[in-house]
Amino acid sequence: MSDNKTHKHTRGAAKAARKDRKCSVEGCKNPYRAKGYCNGHYAHWRAGEYGKARFNTCSKPDCKKPVSLKGLCATHHKEWWTARHPEAAEKKA
Repeated sequence: MSDNKTHKHTRGAAKAARKDRKCSVEGCKNPYRAKGYCNGHYAHWRAGEYGKARFNTCSKPDCKKPVSLKGLCATHHKEWWTARHPEAAEKKA
């Protein structure tokens, strides 16, 4: 009928191995999370501050937000749209 076999999971072993690792950013002593970074630096990596971003970023200079429409983030797209459609922007106000 049913075999009561236990499965060995490797998650515990992987987490134990990570405890010995530290963040790869110079001077940071926080524990490793992923991609060589601690939680804080991993968030910066995801935002594209270290090397290539995980997502396409806004085409405006110095804007690291994800692309929403037409190569722009939501904020810059709204600015672009209101500049091209001032009559519609006035109706909303």
